[in-house]
Amino acid sequence: MIVVAKDEAGMRLDRWFKDHFPGLGFGHLQKLIRSGQVRVDGGRCKTDQRLAVGQTVRVPPLQYGDAAQSGASFYDGESGAPMARPKQVASANEADYLRSLLLYEDEHVFVFNKPAGLAVQGGSGMTRHIDGMLEALRDRKGVKPRLVHRLDRETSGCLLVARSRLAAATLARTFQTRSARKIYWALVFGQPKPAQGKISSYLKRVPGPDGDMMTIAKHGEPDAQHAVTYYSIVEHSAGRLSWLTMKPTTGRTHQLRVHCQAMGHPIIGDPRYFDIENWQLPGGVQNRLHLLARRLTIPHPAGGEPIDVTAPLPPHMLQSWNLLGFEVSDKDEENPSFPED
Repeated sequence: MIVVAKDEAGMRLDRWFKDHFPGLGFGHLQKLIRSGQVRVDGGRCKTDQRLAVGQTVRVPPLQYGDAAQSGASFYDGESGAPMARPKQVASANEADYLRSLLLYEDEHVFVFNKPAGLAVQGGSGMTRHIDGMLEALRDRKGVKPRLVHRLDRETSGCLLVARSRLAAATLARTFQTRSARKIYWALVFGQPKPAQGKISSYLKRVPGPDGDMMTIAKHGEPDAQHAVTYYSIVEHSAGRLSWLTMKPTTGRTHQLRVHCQAMGHPIIGDPRYFDIENWQLPGGVQNRLHLLARRLTIPHPAGGEPIDVTAPLPPHMLQSWNLLGFEVSDKDEENPSFPED
């Protein structure tokens, strides 16, 4: 018998089971419901029934395979007696790995320092990603942490994850209303002029040689979305390479990468959008995307002090910073001033 929690109010019964028992197939759940083995407050129910806070869901005895990877209690398939959860070596390793990436945590959120090269979500041929690893961090009630926003696979830095459905919904509204402040660092080709400015354009998705990519579009074109980025030069190396700090006020796919390309100053190591011909990387600079989600400042979903987290330079960017003589000082830790601030 499991009591519906506050952050599960309004959730469909099938979704509730998916969160608590992800290994339980939908077809099997339907059979359990039709036969009356699953009940809500003692009464019969349907898969699309919306749950209310404090209601009690009866979960019948489940086989190991039905509840695999759930993080919730396991039950003997014959007696219905609670059984110890089988050890999940891979999940334990993934939990330890994710915790090694933590920049901040409390009972409502995680903020991870996502390394470059690790995908946030699965895709074609993608078997290892943050979303999959979050299975290992289910809480005692079996609730899996939820992604709140995304970073490109090769982008490193601050990644926000909600630990409850209520926190996820609150944080999603924060991003939708643009109340979150995101600061990125990048190493770009050349020296943008002016040294500080605003990029406002429309972006749309187009087919590319290695999959879909984004391109500058005209206002009114089908599927075109408005995108705005503020940028400022922190330092440059003889005009050949520049360290930019950027603040996107919209969250479009590949937005910063496309905007830098549109300025004529693409991000170093960008495999899709670096289009400067007959240009060679300086010795010691790795051909990897030099883009970091440096700082995230966001209202706390539970109304406490704002969350304000900073991520360090990843190894390949730190190597470039050292090579170019760029020094990260206490002043750089302060939020930079942008024209719209």
